Amino acid sequence: MITEQTGLGTGSLILNLKCPECGTLHDTSQINTVCVNDTCKSTLFAQYNFSTGIDKSVLKDRPATMWRYREFLPIVDEKNIVSLGEGFTPIIPIENLKKFTTGNEVLWKDESGNPTGSFKARGISAAVSKAKELGVETIATPTAGNAGGALAAYAARAGMRAIVYMPKLTPKVFKDECRLYGAELVEIDGNISDCGRLVNEQALINNWFQVSTLKEPYRLEGKKTMGYEIAEQFNWQLPDVILYPTGGGTGLIGIWKAFDEMKQMGWIGSKRPRMVAVQSQSCDGIVSAFHAGNYTSEFADGGFTIANGLRVPKPYADKVILRVLRESKGNAITISDAEMSDALKEIARNEGMLIAPEGAALWQAYKKLKVSNWIKPGEQVLLINTGSGYKYLENIDI
Repeated sequence: MITEQTGLGTGSLILNLKCPECGTLHDTSQINTVCVNDTCKSTLFAQYNFSTGIDKSVLKDRPATMWRYREFLPIVDEKNIVSLGEGFTPIIPIENLKKFTTGNEVLWKDESGNPTGSFKARGISAAVSKAKELGVETIATPTAGNAGGALAAYAARAGMRAIVYMPKLTPKVFKDECRLYGAELVEIDGNISDCGRLVNEQALINNWFQVSTLKEPYRLEGKKTMGYEIAEQFNWQLPDVILYPTGGGTGLIGIWKAFDEMKQMGWIGSKRPRMVAVQSQSCDGIVSAFHAGNYTSEFADGGFTIANGLRVPKPYADKVILRVLRESKGNAITISDAEMSDALKEIARNEGMLIAPEGAALWQAYKKLKVSNWIKPGEQVLLINTGSGYKYLENIDI
C-alpha cells in the first residue's frame, strides 16, 4: 500500500496507469509492473489530468532539473522524491565538423552530465521515487551497465536495497560503480535478456520490485522529461528530426509520449519530429522489423558490441517502438562497432566531447541519412547522446 502522505504535495496530475493494448486501468496507489491481463502483459502508461489548463509559465524560476515538470511526474508527496540533480542537460551545436552539416543545423542533447554519467538517471530517479512512495524496500534490475549504476546510486540515496544483474562482458567500471554504491551485483554469463529472465525469476521468489526496462511504468516517466526539455530548450518549436540510440527504447517512447502530453495542454502545436532509431549491427531487430513492415521484432543477438546499452536482443516494448517510428514517419538504421569507434574519435578530436558509443552511432547515422537525402537541406536535427564515453574506455581501441 502507499505510504502515508505527510509531506508537501507535488501537484502531480496523475490519474491512473493504462494498458495501451486492452485499455485496462490500474491504480497508481498500488505496486504495478505490466498489465494484469494475461493476453497482453503490456507496458503500462501513466495518464494525467490535462484538462486543468495549466500553463507553461509555471516553469518560470523553477530549478533546472527534471522535477521542474513535477505535475506530469507520478510522485504525489515531495518527501518521496529521490533526486541527485538529474535533468535539464545542455543543447550543444556542432561547431568544427560543419563540412558534414552544411545545409542543416545539427545539435547534441548531451545527457552525459547526469548523475552517474547517463540518461538512465532520469528513469531511475522516477522509478525509485515512486517505489519509495509505495513502500518498496528491495529493488532489482537487469542492466547492460548504466542503468545498474544509476539504480545503485539512487537506491543508496533512498535507503533501499539494490540488486543488479549484469553481463560478465560489461566493462569493469560499471561493476565497480555498482559495488561502490553498495548494490549487490550478480554477474551473468550471457546478455541482458538472460539477466532479465533471472531477475524476473528471483523477484517472484524473493518479493523484490524489479524495474526492468518497460516492465514497470515509471522509468518511462523520468525518461519522457527529455521531451519536455527539448520543447522548452527549442522555444516550444520542435526539431525536424531526432536520432535516438535504441536498445530497450524507453527514451524514444518517452520523448514521443511527452510531445503528446504537451500537445494536449496546448504547450506545442501539431508538428512532430521524424524519429530515428539507431541500433548496433550486433542487435538490430528493430531495424529489420521496421524495414520489413513488421509490427514486432525478432530476437537478434550477434554478441558483444562496444555500445553495451545497444545489446538488447528483443526490446520488451518492440511494438510501441515500431509504432512511434511509423507514426512519426521516421526511420531505423544499423551502425557497426567500427563505425561507432571512428565516430567517437572524430567527435572527441574535433568537438571536445567524449561521448558514449551509443551516441557516436548517431553521428554516423546522421551522415548516412544526409547522404541518402532522407535528411533534407534546411532541416534541424537533434542527436541524443545518452552517456559519457569515459565509462567505455575499456571498449575503445585508442
